[in-house]
Amino acid sequence: MRRIEMIVLGITLVSALGVCAADTFRAGASKGNITPELGGKIVGGFKPFPATHVHDDLWVRALVLDDGKTRVAFAVCDLIGISQDVSDMARRLVQEETGLSAGNMLVSAVHTHSATSARGNRELFAVNPEMDAYQIFVARRIADAVRCAINNLAPARIGWGTASEPRHVFNRRWFMKPGTVPMTPLGGTNDVVQFNPGYLNPNLVKPAGPTDPEICFFAVQTPEGKPVALFANYSLHYVGGVRGADISADYYGMFNDRIQQLLGADRQDTPFISILSNGTSGDINNIDFSKSPQKLPPYAKMRIVADDVAEKVHAAYRELAWRDHVTLGAAFGEIELQLRRPTPEQLEYAKAFLAEQTESSKPKPMQMVYAKRIMEHNRVPATWKFPLQAFRIGDVGIASIPFEVFSEIGLEFKRRAPFKPSFTVELANGCYGYLPPPRQHALGGYETWLGSNRVETEASTKIVDRLLDMLTRLQKGE
Repeated sequence: MRRIEMIVLGITLVSALGVCAADTFRAGASKGNITPELGGKIVGGFKPFPATHVHDDLWVRALVLDDGKTRVAFAVCDLIGISQDVSDMARRLVQEETGLSAGNMLVSAVHTHSATSARGNRELFAVNPEMDAYQIFVARRIADAVRCAINNLAPARIGWGTASEPRHVFNRRWFMKPGTVPMTPLGGTNDVVQFNPGYLNPNLVKPAGPTDPEICFFAVQTPEGKPVALFANYSLHYVGGVRGADISADYYGMFNDRIQQLLGADRQDTPFISILSNGTSGDINNIDFSKSPQKLPPYAKMRIVADDVAEKVHAAYRELAWRDHVTLGAAFGEIELQLRRPTPEQLEYAKAFLAEQTESSKPKPMQMVYAKRIMEHNRVPATWKFPLQAFRIGDVGIASIPFEVFSEIGLEFKRRAPFKPSFTVELANGCYGYLPPPRQHALGGYETWLGSNRVETEASTKIVDRLLDMLTRLQKGE
């Protein structure tokens, strides 16, 4: 009888421990080096050039959260963008090797302009394309970083907050005096706004849209208060100002280094991982065209921005309320959108331009790029399905969009989202060009040109509505 009682007691204890373990909030983080070989083309402009030096390594940084019922993962890469093929491969590998649902994993790029490309060299809307060696390498490293983050899962607590840093975000699209906007490389003259119009341009009128200075973030630490990871989001395109043909993670990498210092999280046995994701910055940069330019040495402006943003996050971090457990949720879906086609006039213009080019022709890189894109878009299918994701982290809402998203789209999403705070991670699970709202399409400008933007003018409205529906369902526990 005594033996039976002991067995029953043992079963009860194991059961109780199992329930406790299943209800424990856990977090794990890791990172993997994705620095390419020298010689690869840096793709931040219209004339790619070979990388000759590594100023700072490029990383994929991964964070995994588990509430006992739901597991989610975030992986952010120090790249200008990643193709959907890379994201799909990485998420498939993680699902096959760990059981984590591919739909519960977000993969995005920060949009540094000082990196070689993981977007591939294929037509954008090709079906089942072959991936190049660097794309395969990046996908494998993303999967490995997430696997290591899962290996590092341990009991944790979580907090979230917001800060604001308005000094470094400027809308780069400007209304100009009538008749002063240059002709587009598509042959048109109907734009009323100009992208990057130049410092102290006498034809400046006013910025064509808002900025979003908010920094949203959440952080995890051990039950004893030791920092584990931080995930932040800021809507600034990139800073730039590198030296020559350097590879660099831009201000994103510098932020991650600085916040680690501020939190005293250097040289931990399990390294602290900071992740700064890109918000809705498709029309936002770090340049105030209404003032004279600053003369700074290479990398100095990046450091200023990174330090200022880190200081604001650190101040808010010190006021966080920490929770031992929160509810997690994830939703993955696709939205089918119409793809744009060139007008007969654009097609005729592109054909004529390409026909005129010879080996002795004066280089016109922007016109060449857009002429080729017009020809490409004359062959695209009528519609394409794009991946969207929504996440719930306690009271925090997160959306992912595979475009470079205009700031006012992100602001609308935040205003209407059922979770507060909420934010958008752009260039997630794909890299399909700019996403302006309908109002901005009517104004023209670089980001609206066919080849910069590839989807229907109402795309942003449909995307925001779908993401809000996904978040609402997560709020209801559906």
